[in-house]
Amino acid sequence: MEYLAKDIEKKWQKFWIDNSSFEPSYDFSKPKKYILSMFPYPSGRIHMGHVRNYCLGDAFARHFRKNGFNVLHPIGWDSFGMPAENAAIKNKLHPKKWTYENIDYMREELRSLGLSFSKNQEFATSDELYTKFEQEFIIKMYEAGILYRKNAALNWCNDCQTVLANEQVVEGCCWRCDNEVVQREMPGYYIAITKYAQTLLDDLKLLENSWPSQVLTMQENWIGRSEGLEFKFDVTKETRAKLDKMFASFSVFTTRPDTIYGVSYTALAPEHPIVKYLVEKELLPKNKLNAIRNMQKIAQKDRAMQEKEGVDLEIEAIHPLTGQTIPIWVANFVLSSYGDGAVMAVPAHDQRDFEFALKYDLPIKQVIVGENGFIEKQKEAYVEDGVLINSEAFSNLKSQDAKQAIIYHFEQNSFGNRKINYKLRDWGVSRQRYWGAPIPFVHCKACGLVPEKIENLPVSLPDDVEITGEGNPLDSHPTWKNCICPKCGEKATRETDTLDTFVQSSWYFLRYATNYKKWQEEGISKEDSDYWMDIDQYIGGIEHAILHLLYARFFTKVLKDLGYTNSSEPFKNLLTQGMVLKDGAKMSKSKGNVVDPDMLVEKYGADTARMFILFAAPPTKELEWNDSAVEGAYKFIKRFYERASNITQTGLENFKSIDQNSLNKEEKEARKKVYEALQKSNEVLNKTYAFNTLIASCMEAMNSLQAQKNEAIWAEAYYILTNILEPIIPHTSWELSNRYFNLENFSKPLEIKNEVFVQDSIVLAVTINGKKRAEIEVSINATNEEVLDIAKSEAKKWLEGATILKEIVVPKKLVNIVIKV
Repeated sequence: MEYLAKDIEKKWQKFWIDNSSFEPSYDFSKPKKYILSMFPYPSGRIHMGHVRNYCLGDAFARHFRKNGFNVLHPIGWDSFGMPAENAAIKNKLHPKKWTYENIDYMREELRSLGLSFSKNQEFATSDELYTKFEQEFIIKMYEAGILYRKNAALNWCNDCQTVLANEQVVEGCCWRCDNEVVQREMPGYYIAITKYAQTLLDDLKLLENSWPSQVLTMQENWIGRSEGLEFKFDVTKETRAKLDKMFASFSVFTTRPDTIYGVSYTALAPEHPIVKYLVEKELLPKNKLNAIRNMQKIAQKDRAMQEKEGVDLEIEAIHPLTGQTIPIWVANFVLSSYGDGAVMAVPAHDQRDFEFALKYDLPIKQVIVGENGFIEKQKEAYVEDGVLINSEAFSNLKSQDAKQAIIYHFEQNSFGNRKINYKLRDWGVSRQRYWGAPIPFVHCKACGLVPEKIENLPVSLPDDVEITGEGNPLDSHPTWKNCICPKCGEKATRETDTLDTFVQSSWYFLRYATNYKKWQEEGISKEDSDYWMDIDQYIGGIEHAILHLLYARFFTKVLKDLGYTNSSEPFKNLLTQGMVLKDGAKMSKSKGNVVDPDMLVEKYGADTARMFILFAAPPTKELEWNDSAVEGAYKFIKRFYERASNITQTGLENFKSIDQNSLNKEEKEARKKVYEALQKSNEVLNKTYAFNTLIASCMEAMNSLQAQKNEAIWAEAYYILTNILEPIIPHTSWELSNRYFNLENFSKPLEIKNEVFVQDSIVLAVTINGKKRAEIEVSINATNEEVLDIAKSEAKKWLEGATILKEIVVPKKLVNIVIKV
């Protein structure tokens, strides 16, 4: 019986399509499992990372389907984004055409792996129907005050006449034209994710036992809750005069109010209103103005990586407790996005402030001491808690007590307030691109910013655009942006920005959770969502641990508040798979170490690709490519398939009534190995996800069958092993199951027969004066006298002529005989 992978795989892939084998049922009385892998961007070809992700998800889906669950296992395409526009420029091909041709090609690649996706639930985020309902959410979010428009400093390329995302700025230059990128004040749309910051943080506790701890920590750190003191620095009379009486004070936030007596200067962000006023009015020397302007050109994320730089603004503030004057600087490390873009600088107790003070010869005043007491000349900042010194009435208090006391003092005297801050910033979602979902707003001279009417959605993209890489194609389109105001009916202009593609990937799982027929009529169905949500198993790369997962959690909560779903946390369980490496490096075209999945399937078949990718490493670990391991997977499948010829009609007639007591030792051992693999299957797919250990158990079971002549044991073993291996090598398993069992073993969960684990005998060590001298196998029911007789017989050469002083039987462990030396 020859293993012909291509023929077998082609046969069953056609069968699954013809029979709609993987469509979920909409009988909501059945127990359900929603299994989802993060959907792909249609770049043109799948890579081994895709293979690993989708084979993992498919294994879960197939396992639960066989075990009686109603399974939703969908696939779709995250199809908007810049790569399509870049391809349009390079290949003179419309982004839409490029995208959907890639989808067609990649769909066939995934199909060739035998992945059990629902065909009916498939969609692309660039489909107009998806855009329609997304635009509806955006309008509802605007009406609820969750989405707003404001001016902010953005990355601007004068040459390309476009805004760039942070990742498109390379060493301060445009990634496309290599010209300098500047910061430019521009209007944009923002989603107020900060309104949900505490909820997002609190609800991480719900995921503690089902998400990787490192992902929870990354999200917690990204949200970045900090509690402290917010207060104002008044500026001096001379400073107020210099600033034309435009500014009397500015706010700062600190998590270390216990160090406030150590403030020796204060620093503002380059975008702070006071700094901008000084620059615009040219109230500083030219060299200082130029230095500040250079700072303002650089994106905040890039400034944070640079050497600390500052400029003395030649103005002063008043310390709120001591009344002393302190200099005001601008510093590149101060972020306008945190607090109010100003910090109190305590160089003795903050390493960043310390390095800045050393560079510019600013005072360093220690106000906290640890066990070693006062430091005469600090070599670095002392950042730990301790006891306050040089702090007037608060001296001798411990740091934690002093924090509370100082905050209380500020509040009692109306100097400041206790405040909670978050590092998390509101999410800027507008992009100056063509290939994205249009933002559904209209600009009217009379009415201002007006949402499009829901009944007019979707606002669709025009097909007749020219993608040149310069400017926003929608803005330069001759007619598209001209429209009628939905409110007053006068001439108006459409918004030409499109949405960040993270928006599409933040709710796509809710699209899947609605029957595709209902979706066409009503969008998200609450009835369907109540049944399918939350996702029982979510699989994707660790690189999405922060933004995608955070945005998806946020969107789910917002849509719940807007009445679209009752779900508040989308992903019950999360599996983050490791990268696929070759020669110790991530696979990439630039490194020349890419393995083409298509060629792998062509040479060995899909089942070999699937088995290798699940066997080579635990799913959460990095997987190192190994050609010999691929060959090994192929040889195992071939052996498994061809040895099925040992199954006989007699075996098929008798395997369901095997008498355990009539079997010999080798037969019992072989049967036990098969059922151990079945136990491992349930453990792996419900708890550990260590598919490599499951496959190893199946290999052990096959090895134990090698010398077997018992026809019933062969038939029973294949009845169980084809079931266990179906999630891993489905084509081979379906072929064998269909041939010998009429697919009966896939129709219900298999029962574990505990009789196979009952031991008839046990192996004990025999020690003489504590040294192991032999091993014996005895009946599980043997008496101590019988055990000692066998032990003495086996160890007789060490006992000849010796005087036995003591005989000890430790049940189920060992026999120890003590002799006179």
